[in-house]
This record gives sequence, structure tokens and C-alpha cells, in this order.
Amino acid sequence: MIGRETELPVVLMRGGTSKGVYLHARDLPASNTERDALLVRLMGSPDSIQIDGLGGARPITSKVAIVSKSERPDADVDYLFAQVDIDQPVVGYRGNCGNISAGVGPFAVDEGLVDAAGYEAQVRIYNVNTDKVFVARFPVADGKAVSTGDFAIPGVPGTGARILLDYRTTVGATTGKLLPSGAPVNEVALENGRIISMSVCDVANCCAFVPAADLGLTGSEQCDVLEDEALARLLGEVRGKAAVLAGLAKDWRQVDRQAPGLPMLCLLAPADDYLDAHGRTVKRASIDLRARLIFLGKLHENMAGTAATCLAAASRIGGSVAALMLEPEDARSTQLRIGHPRGSMPVEVATGHDGGELMFETLGFSRTARRLLKGMAFLPAAACA
Repeated sequence: MIGRETELPVVLMRGGTSKGVYLHARDLPASNTERDALLVRLMGSPDSIQIDGLGGARPITSKVAIVSKSERPDADVDYLFAQVDIDQPVVGYRGNCGNISAGVGPFAVDEGLVDAAGYEAQVRIYNVNTDKVFVARFPVADGKAVSTGDFAIPGVPGTGARILLDYRTTVGATTGKLLPSGAPVNEVALENGRIISMSVCDVANCCAFVPAADLGLTGSEQCDVLEDEALARLLGEVRGKAAVLAGLAKDWRQVDRQAPGLPMLCLLAPADDYLDAHGRTVKRASIDLRARLIFLGKLHENMAGTAATCLAAASRIGGSVAALMLEPEDARSTQLRIGHPRGSMPVEVATGHDGGELMFETLGFSRTARRLLKGMAFLPAAACA
């Protein structure tokens, strides 16, 4: 204790195209209520610019990973993902973040939670949010995670060490079902009388996929599109009706209260040339489809790792909105290349069948991560009382 402040050991990391605070579970209060109050204060919420905390004033930079050594026989560490709201004193635990997940393995190794010998670590990570285990593979040297390398991802300057995230075992992460509605595609009526197609798929995180054209959009929009309040309300309705279809909400009008965060809404369009956020042309030949992810009421600047995984899975389900966007040769590929606002993101995907049921033989994506800071955060004593 220093004066009226409390110290909290923290590691600040970039994971994929997100940034978050990584914490040891042992350093947090046992009470969920006290823990949430601490996380809100740590990130500087509620405040639109989070000026008095570690948050970065955007959903992709107001995230927390809570990690501990696992007692499960099928996992090395337990990982709880927390999305700290910016404008409200609220912490969300529904679903996982694929980008923040990329930093969990390196954090676990560097913090001594997992021993790593040789040149590559394989860390089995139990995600508490979804009750699923995924695996991270990444290079190590002298028992520590390697962050430098030649692997690049759109949305992050430079290159880093490749981290492969294997998500094959995350089917039904939110609802327990691959297709929560029981069908690969549903026709949904909006309040304005418009009928739209929608596929709800649950792999890694529950997502709803809708053709951008059904909503009068092109699929090449950038982040300023949601400055249109009427469109923002329409997309909120679409997500609300997706939540009802998935069984996550009873009233679409109450979706932000009954099902905050999930399902995520993703607008899809066939592959075509478009300008990325920097004004550079993304060529049709470099992508298989275009995707625009709506996350916490905002258009995601890149593409969430879990949403990309779910989209890749959905693209291999016959009749789904995603599958119908693909050229035949792309549907047979072992990789789905997703065109997002900052470029192209590949996801590895290969399917097979077990007793007539669709199964994923390969499903995962690669990210990079880097430790930015390790030290002590200081919080007013009242935040930790």
C-alpha cells in the first residue's frame, strides 16, 4: 500500500489486433463483485476516453485476460476473458476474444505458469467463458516466448513470431450447438417489412451472418458507416433478432441487456476489390469474401479472431449465407481468406464427417503478440476494498 493507492501487478500486451491487460488470477479478489469493480477502475471506466486508467477508449483496447495454472487434466492454464465497457461500469464475460487469446500462451510461459523447453511451446488453454479448450503453438528460446519473427497480420505494423491457435474443439462454445437455430439459414422479418437471410453459427463464439446487400450495404464499408444513427438502430435490431434466434435473448429489443456482446453480427459480401482503411486497394484475387463485423455497436477495425473462426466454419456448412458467397473452388480450399477493413485474414479450415455429422479436421488462425509493459498499476484504495 502506498498512501491511498493499491498496487496491482500487470502485464500490458498486444494480442493480435487487440490490446489488453493480462493478470494473474491469484492477484485479484475472490469475490466476483469486488473483482469487477477493480477491473472497471483499472481500465478507467466509465469514461469515454478512459483517461484515468489503462483502457484505450475503444472496445479492442478495453480488454483483460485473467490467467492461472489449471487443475484440469486437459489444460495447462485457465483463462478468463473480460470485456470492460467504456461508458458503463460493466464487465462482460460472455464469449472469448481470439486476439487476446493469442497472448495467453506467451504470457503463461513468460510468467512461469508453463515450462517451455526446446524451440516450440504448445500450451493447452481452457477458456472459462466458453468452457472450451484450445491450443496455442509458438516459438520459444531459453524458456521464454519469442516475439520477433517474419509473420505479418493486417492491422499491426511490422512483423512478429507466428502464434498458431487451434480452435477445432470450440464448436458450440456459447449455445452448445453448431447451428443454434437448427438450420443453416433462416429468413428473418425486420420491423420495416424487409426480409433478410441470416445464418447463426456457434464456433469459438456465436455469430450471425447476414448478406450486406440485404441491408442496403456493399460489404466494403469502413468504420464511419455507423455514424448514421438510423443504420446503427437497424443493425441493433438485426443483432437482437439473431440473439432470439440463437436462444440467447427473449426480446430482441432488450438484446443489450439480455445478450450483451453475443451473438456478434457479421455482414458478408462476395469477393471484390475494395479500399482498406488506409486507402489501399485490396484485390479480389487476395480474398474469398468480404466481411464487416459489428462488435459492441461499432464496426470492428479489423476482424475478431473468434468471429473469423466462426465464419470459416460457417463457410463449410452447405446452404449457409457464408457458403453461398463463395466460388466453388474457394469452398473446396483448406483456407478461407476474409477481406476486412484493414486487409485479408486467412483462416485454416478443413472438414470431414463422423457418422454423417460435420466435423472440423483443421480450424484455426495465426496471430502475433507482444509484451509491451510489465509493472505495477496503481488504484485508489477504495477500488480494491
